[in-house]
Formats: sequence, structure tokens, C-alpha cells
Amino acid sequence: MKKLIIFTVLIVALFAALAIITTVSNKQKAEGNPYGKDELEPATIKQLDDPNYQNQILPDELEKKLEAGESLTVYFYDPTCPHCKETTPVIVPMTNGMGIDLKKFNLLEFRDGWNEYGIESTPTLIHFKNGKEEKRLVGSNEKSVFEEWFLSILGNQ
Repeated sequence: MKKLIIFTVLIVALFAALAIITTVSNKQKAEGNPYGKDELEPATIKQLDDPNYQNQILPDELEKKLEAGESLTVYFYDPTCPHCKETTPVIVPMTNGMGIDLKKFNLLEFRDGWNEYGIESTPTLIHFKNGKEEKRLVGSNEKSVFEEWFLSILGNQ
């Protein structure tokens, strides 16, 4: 009976130590992140160094730009979304090559964005012109559909 109690205590202690190490590690990775948050979701942490997920826009920054009547294109995504994981490596190099400053809005970290911008599913691209939504493209699409959509934005600037 004593051996069982000792074994159980050791197992619980190991799990507690693992939880503490994971939490500390995630907090260290989250330091100095572009989201301005102390803690991030694990899926977001995995993307911090990925070049396809740079150029983040925070909710306050987006709101200010729209209130100022600026024009910009925003990619609303969720790091856990399989369709986003397929779409991002297609559209980011494409927009870079076209000279489009594609802002990324992480809906996993900033969940209010779902309601604030009427996002029903991810990925969603929205082009705002003079602070107002002008064009929207929802879902995973063929490369040619994305290319046509981005070209139409360039034609309307």
C-alpha cells in the first residue's frame, strides 16, 4: 500500500513539474511578441517565427486606421484552422510579389474580431477602402481565385 501511495505522489509531482515547465516556457516565448499580450495560445506561439505570419495588425491599430479613413487589406485567420494553414503559404508570397501590404489579424488571440468584422469563417480577406469594407473573399480557394481578387484590389486603388 505504501508503494502505491509513493508511486501516485511521484506521478502527480511529475505532471505538476511538467505543467510548470510548459507554462514558464510559453511565457518566455510570448515575451516581446507582436500581439502585446503576456500569454499566447500554443498555436500562435508556433507561428511567431514563421515569415508568413508577420505583419500582424492589432484590434486597436485596425480600428484607428479605419476611423482615419485609410485603405488596407486584412487577412483574418485562426492559427488552428486547417484552411488557413493551406491558404497562408499561397497568399502571403503572392501579395508580397504584388506589393500589397497584407495585414494579418489573429482571431484566436483577438476573438472580438469575429463579431466586430462579421467574420463567419476563416480564412477571410477584407479590403477596406477609405475606412469602409469594399470587398471580401471567404474560404479556401484556388490560387487563381486569390490572384484575381488581389489584382482587382490593385485596380481599385
